[in-house]
Amino acid sequence: MLELLAPAGNLECANAAIMSGADAIYLGLGSFSARASAGNFDVQSFQDTIRLAHILGVKVYLAMNTIVKNEELDEFIHTAVTAWNLGADAIIMQDMLLGKALHKKYPQIVLHLSTQAGVCNIYGAKLAKEYGFSRVILARETPLAEIKEIAAFIETEVFVQGALCTCFSGQCYLSSFAGGNSGNRGRCKQPCRKLYSINRDGYDEKSYALSLSDLCVGEEIHKLIDAGVVSFKIEGRMRRKEYVSAAVSYYRTLLDGNASEKNKAKAFSALKRTYNRGNYTKGLSFGQDKRFLSRAVQGHLGEKVGVVKVVNGKYCVESASLCSPNDAFKILRNGKEVGGAVFAKKEGRGFIISSKARLLNGDNVFITTDALLNDALNATQKKRSLPISLIFHEGERAVAQSEGVYLYSKDVLQSANSSPLTAEELKSCFLKTDGLPLEISFDKIDIKGHVFIAKSQLNAFRREFYQVIYQSLTNFNRTEEVSSLFEMPKFSGSNTKTALLVSHASLPKTDINADVCIYKPSRLGETLPDVFLQGDFEKYIYFPAYLTKEDTDSILSYAPFIDGIYAETYAGLAFAKAHNLKLFAGTGFHISNCVSLKELRDENVAYYAISKELETNLQGDLCADNAFVLASGGIKVMDLCYCPFEKTCNRCDKREWYDLTDENGRKFPVRRYQSSLGECRFEIYNCASLVGRGLKNSGKLLDATQWNATDVLLVKDDEDKQKALYTKYTLGHNKNNPLL
Repeated sequence: MLELLAPAGNLECANAAIMSGADAIYLGLGSFSARASAGNFDVQSFQDTIRLAHILGVKVYLAMNTIVKNEELDEFIHTAVTAWNLGADAIIMQDMLLGKALHKKYPQIVLHLSTQAGVCNIYGAKLAKEYGFSRVILARETPLAEIKEIAAFIETEVFVQGALCTCFSGQCYLSSFAGGNSGNRGRCKQPCRKLYSINRDGYDEKSYALSLSDLCVGEEIHKLIDAGVVSFKIEGRMRRKEYVSAAVSYYRTLLDGNASEKNKAKAFSALKRTYNRGNYTKGLSFGQDKRFLSRAVQGHLGEKVGVVKVVNGKYCVESASLCSPNDAFKILRNGKEVGGAVFAKKEGRGFIISSKARLLNGDNVFITTDALLNDALNATQKKRSLPISLIFHEGERAVAQSEGVYLYSKDVLQSANSSPLTAEELKSCFLKTDGLPLEISFDKIDIKGHVFIAKSQLNAFRREFYQVIYQSLTNFNRTEEVSSLFEMPKFSGSNTKTALLVSHASLPKTDINADVCIYKPSRLGETLPDVFLQGDFEKYIYFPAYLTKEDTDSILSYAPFIDGIYAETYAGLAFAKAHNLKLFAGTGFHISNCVSLKELRDENVAYYAISKELETNLQGDLCADNAFVLASGGIKVMDLCYCPFEKTCNRCDKREWYDLTDENGRKFPVRRYQSSLGECRFEIYNCASLVGRGLKNSGKLLDATQWNATDVLLVKDDEDKQKALYTKYTLGHNKNNPLL
């Protein structure tokens, strides 16, 4: 059965999703939610929502999809078990290793793997299934061919509507390092939606250079169905209830398959009017299209309803749209926003708008708030069809029955002296559902004899019956107890090794004096350089977060020449196990608590890097004989799986490095590399490099991707020399200092 899954950032949005026809909703509590700024739910509203949803046959998934620190583990397991006992249908998690531990402890809890885990190929999917996850929520960048392969192996959920993250799922640190608010902790401040310039012809003026249009798969959803996808997800826990209702209604129209083209167009129009960034893109599953980037307009664009005609100082809009008071508009000129406007009055074949901006003839008018539409969307109601049977026999107890639930009256029915009970009276009484969303029909009304029952008794019997029905539909009889919390393992030993991340440009011509060297190819599958192949160190190939089957095959071709891979996601763990390679679990694994670390070490990994977002004292708890911390060098803050230059390949200068400059003049280095098929991908580095000497018991991981590797190695133990080398530097999260 196909599932339409809707966002519920608060109680109003949950109700909107349920009433509009969603098959399932996802929401967050006050903690561990990747949308910490959403309204979210407390325990009571969560329970009330589950009850309403389950009455109407709608599932509820709880998002607990952030990375978890040691001191939060007890609260995490309490929250997960409590939510399950209250009736949650699944828990959504980012940390696959923590999920493995939770599954071993509570195998009955259904786990879904968050898109933040970055599953985009069969390797990540296989590991998720091995660890006890019943469903994977794929990275938004996953190509259709990979989706089909994964969907044949494990239940699969994909995004079809809503905001797109600039960075590959789960690998964004821009908000964390440039602003102190971690996206992996649910606190992203969306710096990708700010103005930037890039030092390339045609892109050197400030624009929303990293801002992506909203995803709208639309009719392409049928290709996802053919690929075997079972759940279609709408993003938007930060958006209004009208958007939720419109998005659900649109995709319900497409999935039900019997709507006319006119009704599809009407539903799509409603969606655009409630939220539309960039006039929509089909997304990377279908290849980067021309609307993928929304460089000119940020935020809600709405739907075009006409153009401005200035008449006697008034701004007239000739339009077929029936606009009304309380409607609001956005005005665009040559594709760029010039101001807003509001409805003033109807006139002629259109209407007049009022704007503080000076508008010109030909300016395009987009409606962003349609008051009448919003009222209609908010009025949508859904009820559960409930057929009931009523048996009222004189001298016997009354019986009410539905869906296997029976209720008998406490007293036998007496004989009426006059005016015996009628079928119409019973119908009239039981059509009152006491606030429950039920659509009552009558299978049978059986009255025998001259039955008497007081109106108050009949009403009480009805109320009790519907309460029994309510309990039957909402009681899951789950009584799991937190019998024991996670054991907190202790780790011992120390690591004195140095590991170095290098690119082709940063490789020195002479020997590299490091214990471990991790090479990042300029093109996956390229011939490895001699200085790397002949070096006296352990050799690892960089295994990026986003890889297709062709990419993993190209990395496999390196196997005879290397010791292992340095991976940024869980797919690397499955890949290393499958091909008998050593694994260096990189910072992208987000190792931030002892339970996850124990599960990782049980896999016999060669090395692991502690999360680069943890403070120094928390990193210390995770040190062992094969641990590394990012000590100095570059800080990668984003992976882009698309071209920020809009795939203008015929006039691209194809440099390896660019500068992304924000409104404050901060420059973020951007590295271009290529997939095995020659498609360009990009890494963005922080505007300031990391200085530090690491931790006493941990190895030093140095990122020399953008620096000469020899220079980085020479200053690894001297912070003053590091500052001189990097010029722009930060202490990162190690000492919680701002950028210097």
